Amino acid sequence: MPKLEEIKVGDKIELKQFVDKYRPIYYAGASGDFNLIHIDPEFGKSVGLGGNILQGLCTMAYAAHAVTDWAGDPARLKRLKVRFRRPVRPEDDVTIHGEVTSVEGKTVELKLWAENQNGEQVLTNGEATVEFED
Repeated sequence: MPKLEEIKVGDKIELKQFVDKYRPIYYAGASGDFNLIHIDPEFGKSVGLGGNILQGLCTMAYAAHAVTDWAGDPARLKRLKVRFRRPVRPEDDVTIHGEVTSVEGKTVELKLWAENQNGEQVLTNGEATVEFED
């Protein structure tokens, strides 16, 4: 966890996350999102997805995890926004990247993006606002 006075524009964060083949099923149980594109590989193929895909909000949660791990306290994350660029699939290795874009008072702004193991962006145009206390 960085100290606020040590954070500078351009500082980077990174989190690597392997998506095991059961992650969409686990997430369905936790979220209630049992859409067949997430839990049935054959259904995913039948609708042109090439198999089942991870729920977008699970991918977004990985971005939140990267920021809160860096910030040191989940309560510091005040805003999170992302654009879903392409699906994340079971067995993907996802890397969340972030970069500090502004430090004003106790507020730190970051831009976020994520890539799969092939270097394809799965999240783009991400933004996070983190507020530090004294």
